Amino acid sequence: MSTKVIMYSTAVCPYCIQAERLLKAKGVNEIEKIRIDLDPAQRTLMMEKTGRRTVPQIYIGETHVGGFDDLSALDREGKLMPLLQAA
Repeated sequence: MSTKVIMYSTAVCPYCIQAERLLKAKGVNEIEKIRIDLDPAQRTLMMEKTGRRTVPQIYIGETHVGGFDDLSALDREGKLMPLLQAA
């Protein structure tokens, strides 16, 4: 699977860990993590891009999925795999 997955996250974030686990279970081998706890400028950028303050914020390709709840909802609806396979 070659779709680029980007996840804004922090060091201690149970939802980030759950999101990563779900993505790996779906065959995603590589997740580009942007640690907003280490880089405040990235937190600002994330908030400007997504309008949200919480992590994780997940992008699959150019699509902003949202957080873990959004990701798992997509999976339940059967829409996650098509998104991962789209690119």
